[in-house]
Amino acid sequence: MIQETCAAGCRIKNACEMLEIDIRTLQRWQKEINFADKRRGPNTTPANKLTDAERMRILEVANSPEYCNKAPSQIVPSLADQDVYIASESSFYRVLKEEGQTKHRSASQPRTHQKPMELVALKPNQVWSWDISYLQSNILGKFFYLYLFVDIFSRKIVGFHVFEKESAEYAAKVVLKAYLAENLREGEVALHSDNGAPMKGSTMLAMLQKLGVIPSFSRPSVSDDNPFSESLFRTLKYCPIYPTKPFSSLEEAQTWITIFVDWYNNVHQHSGINFVTPNVRHQGLDKAILAKRALVYEIARQKNPNRWSGKIRNCEIAGAVYLNPKHHKKMVA
Repeated sequence: MIQETCAAGCRIKNACEMLEIDIRTLQRWQKEINFADKRRGPNTTPANKLTDAERMRILEVANSPEYCNKAPSQIVPSLADQDVYIASESSFYRVLKEEGQTKHRSASQPRTHQKPMELVALKPNQVWSWDISYLQSNILGKFFYLYLFVDIFSRKIVGFHVFEKESAEYAAKVVLKAYLAENLREGEVALHSDNGAPMKGSTMLAMLQKLGVIPSFSRPSVSDDNPFSESLFRTLKYCPIYPTKPFSSLEEAQTWITIFVDWYNNVHQHSGINFVTPNVRHQGLDKAILAKRALVYEIARQKNPNRWSGKIRNCEIAGAVYLNPKHHKKMVA
């Protein structure tokens, strides 16, 4: 078998792995006069081997209308409640696997979730992303909840507030305030979020419909569908000014978040937008700043060319930003 497989182009290592033997073992057998498969195995049929009738019985029961939607871990106890025992759960699983029936045996199929639609931001206020993050309080088991809305093109935080609970009503208030502050118009911005209750609550959805905001949602339990909010929360909780102690009150948390947002929008030079601040990018001032920066580098290179091995640092304006692209695109959250 190995000789035939290798003659067809397979590597000997892969062939040995399929037969569960080592290459050295094969080479030792080949040196012997009577070259044969010397793997040890049972010389007699196991006493507890299922008969053909028992295998057929397992398949009949597993595919019956009563049990076709149940796993063996449910089938075996149910049969025991009826004073019936056919085989163990592992035997059920083994027989079903051999017959290719370890997947769904009936017409019912698990719900599939399509990847969210691709969103592209070519300028500010085209695509927003938002999420809720916990802020620890000084009372064990109690948290404050930070609602944070960010523009993925400029990375500017356009809306935020801290509340004592998660609520679609609170989310609607924050998005309305951000919408008015940015002076938006109907159909101008798309808003992406995960599938949490505040995101899909009737009050929040009604507000989005009223404002003409296009909703977009991540797949369940897929954090990669909402990378910009996840990245922002990491920046928030790992920044140098993050408090070393839990917040003692809602007011204290709100005050600190206000300070953080001012720092993030106006001081923090974001790597995803070529190290300009979010507000600079949001206002369209990044072109002039990056051009001036490039000029400084170029003058420095001309003064001392020996210290420059190649081109100057990249000072190009960050381009379009993609959220959940259809095809792989370089994207920095």
